[in-house]
Amino acid sequence: MRADLPVVPDRDTAREWLSSELQKPEYAERESLLTRLINWVADWLDGIEWPDASMSGPQLGLAVAVIAVVVLVIAWLVAGPVRLGRERAGSAEVLDADDVRTAAKMRAAADAAAAAGDWRTAAVERFRAVVRSLEERVIIEPRPGRTAQEAAADAGERLVAQAAGLRSGADLFDGVEYGDRVATAQDDAALRALDAEVAAARPEVPA
Repeated sequence: MRADLPVVPDRDTAREWLSSELQKPEYAERESLLTRLINWVADWLDGIEWPDASMSGPQLGLAVAVIAVVVLVIAWLVAGPVRLGRERAGSAEVLDADDVRTAAKMRAAADAAAAAGDWRTAAVERFRAVVRSLEERVIIEPRPGRTAQEAAADAGERLVAQAAGLRSGADLFDGVEYGDRVATAQDDAALRALDAEVAAARPEVPA
């Protein structure tokens, strides 16, 4: 066999490749669909007449291509909608339209969550308190549907020295609230510091 020909897996190797691909975290979010797909592909693999070393280069390439296409299709079917759902969720508003709490009440909620070790809630409520305080101080106008990134960008135009910190806070909020990021005590501490820094900052007067 020529050295430059693609490696063609046997049935067990193909199963191993498929299993390795599907162990990635995003596939776990659709476990029932994934199980059905794995079972279907396993049955399909059992029915394939696997090539031997005497096959020609084009035949070997076709066999590899078929297996690759199957795995890619499964990846698209399972992981694609998961990622798309995350992207859509990540653009959701930072403050619920019916949430009329003051920044002080949001800070109190964050403090209570932190005391209980609920770092996710603490981080989310802490950043919401930052955004609410920006609205209360009229640094940004209240606007329904505003995302964390939009709030950070709007506030950064007037609090230039805090712009980078606000962007980092928005990233943290989105990662915890809509992504896979696991909040920690350090994240809560960083948002506490951001809240204090923003509260003490004087906005620049628009030119």
